[in-house]
Amino acid sequence: MSTQTTKDLDTLLKARYGQGPQVLDVLNPTLETIFQHKSVRGFTNEPLAPNTAELLVAAAQSASTSSNLQTWSVVAVEDQGRKDRLAAMAGNQKWINACPLFLVWIADLARLKALGDEHKLEHESLNYMEMLLMGTIDAALAAQNAAIAAESLDLGIVYIGGIRNKPLDVAKELGLPPMSFATFGMCVGHIDPAATAKNVVKPRLPQRAVLHKETYHPTAHKEAVDAYNATMEKFYAEQSMKPLGPWHIQSLHRVRGPEAMAGRDLLVDALKKLGFDMR
Repeated sequence: MSTQTTKDLDTLLKARYGQGPQVLDVLNPTLETIFQHKSVRGFTNEPLAPNTAELLVAAAQSASTSSNLQTWSVVAVEDQGRKDRLAAMAGNQKWINACPLFLVWIADLARLKALGDEHKLEHESLNYMEMLLMGTIDAALAAQNAAIAAESLDLGIVYIGGIRNKPLDVAKELGLPPMSFATFGMCVGHIDPAATAKNVVKPRLPQRAVLHKETYHPTAHKEAVDAYNATMEKFYAEQSMKPLGPWHIQSLHRVRGPEAMAGRDLLVDALKKLGFDMR
């Protein structure tokens, strides 16, 4: 384990929280990579090294998976035309067009269904919501491992939830079989230095809002959110950003109703059309 100074740890935590919490006084390269995560939306034209996707998938497959069922897959997209079409489906997010590698993470029950059909074995459990939830969790765990691996190589990533805006179109574009679903995308590439100023660590809620010891404390968020609003107000000013208001107003605006969901309010119907029974 390599060691860093306490000042370095304090600096990393201050960037993540505005004012760092009291944590175990230890820092190593893995923690340093994790603490410095940021969403990158500017990529150079430099191609990735050969077999980068395979390395990231090896990291992804090193994540935990429920009952070793491995109910996820990933589609690696490098073709410019396909990236352009997927970008349009995901809300015209230009970083999808620009990144050299776009990974689409799949909640994949199709593989087990195919095995059940091929071997004439029962697989009724695949029709229950639990299994779709398992596939989504498995995909998220795998993707986060890949993200950390990419960032350890000084690559930038940004998650793309907009891939769920038009799930049927995405499934058709990627040739997904029934009982598979594109949960989110991930842009991967070399960070554009010109965009570095915008690619900064974003503060998170104070730990007292999210860390509950022994039992959940329903009012723990109140003072924490007030403090976080002040932290984010400073952050927005430093980044020349103009939000709708304090963080809680901005966040509640995003969940105000189906009109704010960019088509994802129709996701249940889409999942049924993709072959998920969800009992």
